[in-house]
Amino acid sequence: MIIENFDTDKKVFIIAELSANHNQNFQTAVDSIKAIKECGADAVKLQTYTPDTITIDCDNEYFQIKQGTIWDGTTLYQLYQKAYTPWEWQPDLKKLAEELGLICFSSPFDKTAVDFLEKMNVPAYKIASFEITDIPLIEYAASKGKPMIISTGIANEDDIQEAIDACIRMNNNQIALLKCTSSYPAPIEDANLKTIPFIKEKFKTVVGLSDHTIGTVVPVAAVALGARIIEKHFILDRKMGGPDSSFSLEPSEFKKMVEDIRSAEKALGKATFEIKEKIKKSRNFARSLFAVKDIKEGELLTEENIRSIRPSYGLHPKFLNQIVGRKAKTDIKKGTPLKWEFIE
Repeated sequence: MIIENFDTDKKVFIIAELSANHNQNFQTAVDSIKAIKECGADAVKLQTYTPDTITIDCDNEYFQIKQGTIWDGTTLYQLYQKAYTPWEWQPDLKKLAEELGLICFSSPFDKTAVDFLEKMNVPAYKIASFEITDIPLIEYAASKGKPMIISTGIANEDDIQEAIDACIRMNNNQIALLKCTSSYPAPIEDANLKTIPFIKEKFKTVVGLSDHTIGTVVPVAAVALGARIIEKHFILDRKMGGPDSSFSLEPSEFKKMVEDIRSAEKALGKATFEIKEKIKKSRNFARSLFAVKDIKEGELLTEENIRSIRPSYGLHPKFLNQIVGRKAKTDIKKGTPLKWEFIE
């Protein structure tokens, strides 16, 4: 997948999710984006909604949050009043990000958000986990012809297939699916990262991870399992508080995650049995057959006077049983690597 000038086949695409971690302060948003750049992320992601485009101002039982989340005790509308990123900020934040060399895009939550983001000329669209069943929204975003990154946190296999089909109907096959656990924070034992290669095989898309666990182990492990996109929430300081603070990474943690992901990429390398020159030299420390006692011409070779030991300058250890019981053709001094010409 190509997002602006970034090829996910060549490098893992690391997204810092700003989400609500500006706490409604524009300067905090600016400082966050600058810190995101310093941490080595490839992109910053915004969220484009208002309380009125994502829900309605209603406090009956249907709109009360009481599902055992960190947001229990409020209503959806009240939560999104605290969490949304003012739309008038977003063009300026995108400009800043791009000046710093970051890719900037967003999650739209309704068609008006897509229209707004089109005017900003974002390079991709992210569909949040809870919007994966909003097929009209997915179709509308996909119709713009840009890469579609879709989180699967609340989705079953049918939901995922319907979301893919919605993109395909719009002649858009630039699709990435992100494994996601929609708990906030998500218990590490619920990460189920083995789903990542399953998604890749079943749906034939780019795969990645949108992570809500605490810490950085899960994203790094996801890369080892084939994730090409990693999304993680970013905050300048968790002490700031806010709706998403508890499962967001501070700058030092995010930077360490980026470094570990890049190291994991290097470690993965390629499937090969090629032995590089440095390793060939190390093979000198492998075992081989040596005379471990002085052996006279005509003397029997036994497991007492020849052994498989380090280093590797003698015959291969696999020949030991063929050699034991034969006679020495010449005197062999202790410490001499065994050769066929020494053996009758």
